[in-house]
Amino acid sequence: MAMPRFICILLLLSAARWCCAQEALVVVAASGVPRIDQTILQRVYTGRAQAIGDQTVTPVHLPAGNALRQQFLEQFLGQNEEQYTGYWLVRRYVGKGAPPREFPSVEEALRFIGSTPGALGYVPLSKVPPGANVIFRR
Repeated sequence: MAMPRFICILLLLSAARWCCAQEALVVVAASGVPRIDQTILQRVYTGRAQAIGDQTVTPVHLPAGNALRQQFLEQFLGQNEEQYTGYWLVRRYVGKGAPPREFPSVEEALRFIGSTPGALGYVPLSKVPPGANVIFRR
């Protein structure tokens, strides 16, 4: 009887570790970009909003297949990679813009955000630089 109980406990611990393995993401932006809500964030990353208030914004992404990008798409936009890529293929085809610029790493995205007025992007909470302008936290 003890062995099945032990196996159940191991399975529960494994499941808890798996579901909690994702690190919290936040959206950071260049100084001057105000705090936003999820609806505005979704509009920015789908090209339906190019400004927040009076500030023109430039969203940035990590490359397709990146685990943080997948987490962002699912948690913040409610889409998977296939849906998001398909959305942008149609949008680009009908002349409604281009998807956000992609950077190969969080560090490169942060450098761009820090040096470009209006730039914004998602990063793990552990990589937010001191004094960063966090505009959205879930």
